[in-house]
Amino acid sequence: MQLGTRWAVGDEPPSRLPEVMVGAIADVESELSGLDGVDTARWRWTLTWLEGRPIVELDDGTTLTYEPLSDTVTREQRP
Repeated sequence: MQLGTRWAVGDEPPSRLPEVMVGAIADVESELSGLDGVDTARWRWTLTWLEGRPIVELDDGTTLTYEPLSDTVTREQRP
């Protein structure tokens, strides 16, 4: 695994991410902005690379994994 980078919720994701993953990040952030009482001001995304695939995890445990063969993103939520 290779460490990528971290960035704040609402900031621009790294440009090297696939477009479908950038869209999935935007979807998560949009859902969070619609929740009352959830302050994401200090939340960060962490990008790592596993076998050349980007994996992005939010501080709340939301994980997005890119599937290159289907150009899709799988979303998992830690309970």
